[in-house]
Amino acid sequence: MSAAPGRDEFVIRPYAAGADRAGVRRVCHQTGYMGEPIDWQWRDAESFADIFSSYYTDGEPGSAFVVERSGRVWGYLLGCTDSERAWKPGAIAGRHLLRRGLAFRPGTAAVIWRTMGDTIVDVTRRRVSVRDLEFSDPRWPAHLHINLLAEARGQGLGRQLVQRWLEALHVQGDIGCHLQTLAENSSALAFFESVGFERLGPPVLTPGLRTRSGGRLHLQVMTHHAHQR
Repeated sequence: MSAAPGRDEFVIRPYAAGADRAGVRRVCHQTGYMGEPIDWQWRDAESFADIFSSYYTDGEPGSAFVVERSGRVWGYLLGCTDSERAWKPGAIAGRHLLRRGLAFRPGTAAVIWRTMGDTIVDVTRRRVSVRDLEFSDPRWPAHLHINLLAEARGQGLGRQLVQRWLEALHVQGDIGCHLQTLAENSSALAFFESVGFERLGPPVLTPGLRTRSGGRLHLQVMTHHAHQR
């Protein structure tokens, strides 16, 4: 019989609805810019966490896993088996705009206005299409988000999280999976390729977010068939 893990060891386990929610939201905001805190351009943590984590914690908690140590969440994989069911980020942002005046909140207003401006200009000038901004393909209906705090990286936890998710998709019928990551995040691209994901098409402009020097960022779609291991 193997010994139970100590409280100072990282453990991967299924997401616990309610108990882990605050921890997931904290990690989401603290890793929102290529694994680093995003508060320098999106200070409002509540709206950011809602947009990028609330569907998974509240709408499909059975498809989520967390990395825990000493009762604290240090990372997660948030999954969705059918992307058509997922709540649209734009609709979530819209609720924050109306109910909380997000477009006027210091430290966040600029990225909201820039997102709207970028979308209008990029679509009008045909730099991107609406389909580019909302990826959908029946070959890869599932998708995932994964993030780890810096202290939990370099120990194989990310690879274990992805393997747990792909195994779950295999049990459900070899469901194809996709993800979107920033093309400028070379370490993320290398990691996902190492666990079997492949790039699909060229990177496309993403509205609103910027590099620290003010440059535009791009999204790269990557795909994986659950039976390809």
